[in-house]
Amino acid sequence: MGNEESVFFSRILTETTLSFHIIYATIGVGVPLMIMIAQWVGIKKNDEHYILLARRWARGFVITVAVGVVTGTAIGLQLSLLWPNFMELAGNVIALPLFMETFAFFFEAIFLGIYLYTWDRFENQKKHLLLLIPVAVGASFSAVFITIVNAFMNAPQGFDIVNGELININPLLAMFNPAMPTKVAHVVVTSYMTAAFVLASIAAFRLLKGSNHEYHKKALYLTMKVGLIFAIAAAIIGDFSGKYLAEYQPEKLAAAEWHFETEGKAPLILYGVLDDGEVKYAIKIPFALSILAHNNPTAEVIGLDQFAEEDIPPLYIHYLFDIMVTIGIWMTVLSGIFLLGTRLRWKMVKTKWFRWLIVFGGPLSIVAIEAGWWMAEVGRQPWVLRGIMRTQDAATTSGQVDTMLVLFALLYLVLGVGSVVVLRRMFRNNPVEREIEDRNTQKGGDML
Repeated sequence: MGNEESVFFSRILTETTLSFHIIYATIGVGVPLMIMIAQWVGIKKNDEHYILLARRWARGFVITVAVGVVTGTAIGLQLSLLWPNFMELAGNVIALPLFMETFAFFFEAIFLGIYLYTWDRFENQKKHLLLLIPVAVGASFSAVFITIVNAFMNAPQGFDIVNGELININPLLAMFNPAMPTKVAHVVVTSYMTAAFVLASIAAFRLLKGSNHEYHKKALYLTMKVGLIFAIAAAIIGDFSGKYLAEYQPEKLAAAEWHFETEGKAPLILYGVLDDGEVKYAIKIPFALSILAHNNPTAEVIGLDQFAEEDIPPLYIHYLFDIMVTIGIWMTVLSGIFLLGTRLRWKMVKTKWFRWLIVFGGPLSIVAIEAGWWMAEVGRQPWVLRGIMRTQDAATTSGQVDTMLVLFALLYLVLGVGSVVVLRRMFRNNPVEREIEDRNTQKGGDML
């Protein structure tokens, strides 16, 4: 296997691993917050349905954590095996957040175990809820620290290279790079949003399948409400991300927007196709790219004409941008209509077709996360460390990467199918109606 093939298969394997891991990582970051909100609402309203929501979500969450650990470990292995030259440099500069991410995970896992095994040990639910705070904090900070590493790849700083040697290493300066604030905020907020819409999707599906229980109605309303809040937050942070790109990674913004020539009053291009360098069938929003980049409708936006051809990212990231933005807008509108319709008692929001839209909203949110992640990674190409190390120079020269790709793909297939089967059986064999009935029977027995 030649060097080019090694680079190709290394990229495919890394992309496959990250694409699979991010599903479980996103759920792993967002669900603890949802559990905490549900339990807090249950305590505040003295409503057993919300307490049970937290309890059942926590059980399912354990399965996703287990799979997330396996895929997270795989990423750690692959960074060293597939990208040794990158890790030799980055390991000296940005190892601190990698270590802190592991610490944050252990912090989360320890308190999650205590939280799960002490459900019926506390008479005061508020004390039990306190155990969940470190779980939610640990989960979120796992995302924060690992995203800091990714931000460093987009805006490397905190070191100098003189005669091929690293000097003046400053890990804190490397961590707090220009890409860090927008990247971290976007990843964490979209994780919360996606987790909320995935849980809403499950609640809507149960209502469609004939369970008209109040439990599912409350679950749907709570998750859609939280989802809308974080969808709006994601849009605001997305605006800040555009301004970051305009200043620090203009080639990425120009490629994502098919902005070929540097000009003022730049329009924002949505959809369309590229035919011999010509954009066709696109929706052009006048001045919008100038506003996104600089908050000024007449501001000049740097185009691809300012960059060498070998430094321009693949132009298909435009489609990924379209997918991410379209789904984000769609879920914001859908959740807004649902909440308004529920408050004003519109019959439409209880119809089958509208609930099916909510059901599809969960998988669509995952697709948006994937599209956003691919855009972030592919949009940095051809660099693994922007401006310092190219992807082709960072990869392994091993000839066994294609075999590794097959083996890891089989592992992810087993993990994916296995986790779905376990989760389905877990909740199908213990439906909420039976659990509520059992708990009421138990309480009646305790009173006697």
